[in-house]
Amino acid sequence: MVLKTFGWSFAVTALGLVAAILFGGWTAFGIVAILSILEISLSFDNAVVNAGILKKMNAFWQKIFLTIGILIAVFGMRLVFPVVIVAVSAQLGPIEAVDLALSDKDRYQELVTDAHPAIAAFGGMFLLMIFLDFIFEDREIKWLAWLERPLAKLGKIDMLSVCVALIILLISAITFATNAHQHGGAHVDKSSTVLLSGIAGLITYMIVGGLSGFFEDKLEEEEEREHEEEEKAAREGKPRTGVALAGKAAFFMFLYLEVLDASFSFDGVIGAFAITNDIVLMALGLGIGAMYVRSLTVYLVRQGTLDDYVYLEHGAHYAIGALAMILLVTIQYEINEIVTGLIGVVLIGASFWSSVRRNKRIAEAEGEDAVKTEVSSGV
Repeated sequence: MVLKTFGWSFAVTALGLVAAILFGGWTAFGIVAILSILEISLSFDNAVVNAGILKKMNAFWQKIFLTIGILIAVFGMRLVFPVVIVAVSAQLGPIEAVDLALSDKDRYQELVTDAHPAIAAFGGMFLLMIFLDFIFEDREIKWLAWLERPLAKLGKIDMLSVCVALIILLISAITFATNAHQHGGAHVDKSSTVLLSGIAGLITYMIVGGLSGFFEDKLEEEEEREHEEEEKAAREGKPRTGVALAGKAAFFMFLYLEVLDASFSFDGVIGAFAITNDIVLMALGLGIGAMYVRSLTVYLVRQGTLDDYVYLEHGAHYAIGALAMILLVTIQYEINEIVTGLIGVVLIGASFWSSVRRNKRIAEAEGEDAVKTEVSSGV
């Protein structure tokens, strides 16, 4: 099971590390290894949240997520995205941006640093909406009940998540963005940039999330209808009809997963510049890390981990909320990537431990009930 799920990740790791040695020797090998660990530690919460969505998809779309999806994640977000940032922010053509990334790495890093406020606002708002929609929803299973119960009641107010997100964006624009951090320690006013990028992140979430939710609901309706038609066809000896709508639903859920992964990757891409400004080493290291995040997502789904450890999804969403706020704070202040990664690890670790304790209590209660039943039946 482990080899089947992580086989491609192991293979990519070996190839990536060999390529690093050939490209820059053992120094490059060390940098790529560190970047891989950085990406995995920062994106573990991504894997948990992805698993919650991916478990609703069939084996075919899980395979698409691991094949086409990983190409988008590695080449799109870890290689093309940093170049696009430079091209847009410096108003350069794609070829010029690639040439700059390969020939003038210091200037390339400066341009990416200058574009960070826009990246942080877009990614921060997208992730914040994920957290708010989760925390304002009334769920049967609650981890921090003292907090989640009152928030679930507030969540009955229409559009509350959007209102809260816009308020946080406005506060960020008039505080952090007015003194945004730039390369060389300089600070400039990026209020308008942060507002526009934040609104773009919010709109992206509403469009992609809304479409995926819409088609997911339609899929459930279609599955019920198809089940009835299948029973009817079986009685009449007719073939089963098509499942085009299921394809649409799976496609939009896949699209939502890719945008979600893109938002999670922002901190990894930006944080990588603290280690290296070499675009090749960055792509190798973050690409290896992205492969493990993908494989871990599928592993969690196939093992049913989220069903066994019911608070894991809660911990991951709290980590998402923390990451969203950290991204907004980094518009003005630099925060060490180790701090960002540790916050996510601590929250997920706490939710895992709470799940273990919950399972233990349930097992003990069932054991006591079984003993009482045996005693009473013996009497």
